[in-house]
Amino acid sequence: MAYLKPPVLKYFVTAFVAILTLIGCNQKETTMTDEQLIAKAQGIHERVITLDTHCDINVRNFTDTINYTQELDNQVTLPKMKEGGLDVAWFIVYTGQDSLTESGYAGAYENAISKFEAIHRLVSDYAPDQIELALTSDDVRRIQKAGKKVAMIGIENGYPVGLDVGNVKKFYDMGGRYMSLSHNGHSQLCDSNTGEADNVWLHNGVSELGKEVIAEMNKWGMMIDVSHPSKESMRQMIELTKAPIIASHSSARALCDHSRNLDDEQLEWLKNNGGVVQTVAFKSYLNTQKYEARVDVETEIAKQIADSMGVKWLERAEVMALSTIERNEYFAFYGTMNTIRKKKLEKELNLPPAVNVSDFVDHIDYLIEKIGIDHVGISSDFDGGGGIDGWEDASETFNVTLELVKRGYTEAQIEQLWSGNLLRVLDEVQEVAKELQGAS
Repeated sequence: MAYLKPPVLKYFVTAFVAILTLIGCNQKETTMTDEQLIAKAQGIHERVITLDTHCDINVRNFTDTINYTQELDNQVTLPKMKEGGLDVAWFIVYTGQDSLTESGYAGAYENAISKFEAIHRLVSDYAPDQIELALTSDDVRRIQKAGKKVAMIGIENGYPVGLDVGNVKKFYDMGGRYMSLSHNGHSQLCDSNTGEADNVWLHNGVSELGKEVIAEMNKWGMMIDVSHPSKESMRQMIELTKAPIIASHSSARALCDHSRNLDDEQLEWLKNNGGVVQTVAFKSYLNTQKYEARVDVETEIAKQIADSMGVKWLERAEVMALSTIERNEYFAFYGTMNTIRKKKLEKELNLPPAVNVSDFVDHIDYLIEKIGIDHVGISSDFDGGGGIDGWEDASETFNVTLELVKRGYTEAQIEQLWSGNLLRVLDEVQEVAKELQGAS
């Protein structure tokens, strides 16, 4: 399937009429040319606020000489956001899981602070005329209306909290507006989805300290992210929280059986809680059959490129086991390698089809069918493993809107999916926090 970037769209000339059966609410069959369809999607894409809840970062790209004002190899930069019409990027303060020890917590805290500070340097020192940090939904709308891009901050893994629940407020004051309590591996706060592999659990859900952290997150207005915690952890979090939750980057397990996705029971819990699941553009979480058929070819090419660069190829589990510094170095290599690989793949013949935007929107369709459009959103996991054919980086963001328009979604529905639902949850979480603070 061919996808378009905005600079190409204005030169697009159609030679035929496509008959499209639009499946959106209350819409009848409509005949539009490709040119009209693209024009309609462009108009919607420009008018709605497009928001991606999960974009990983590397602090090496937040210096006075190398930063997001430049066209870098990674998937999210300001030039790419502008080209693709991505308005809001949630930059992620990610910390890999390490030992549950004093030294482990200290290192994790230091890593988290370094990423908070990096994001602040981007908005305050390197590009204050291009991007601004938002703390509320009103901030998002104000900044976007002013013509700037919007940065928001999510925390992936509560491990840096250590044993001090006071760090929740510190992270909130630095701009953190959501946090998952674990990542790949059980944290001191809750069990991870990775426990499914061996059925070994540390807390059988949420720890006593984790319960305190959830209360603090409710008190200060930080959304609880359930994308990496175990199913039992999620169930207990919903029992404990006084506010809606989010899954910042997960898809539908019924369509792709991966422990990082949410099954139908979890989706029902999330709906009843009033939360939102941000469908993620991560190949192996979308279509297992297509991913596995294609990954062998892509990996072989990647290994050849790595060898030519003098870098040892690592599987994802090996990468996640690296120290933070080593992992960042590997991700920097991976970005360069991936750019080279894309060019090589374009020349390959008889490639198995890649997981693409259509597969991604299949998950959106399914999630909406199961729990309703009020509870579904969009995320990429760019620079953390995400990216699919047609939405390989932020410059191709328009293609998601185009696919939604092709399937008959209305502008109001597309606005909900891109940002309305997530911002609604943020508002409700912050309103709960005001009530809790007032009561105390």
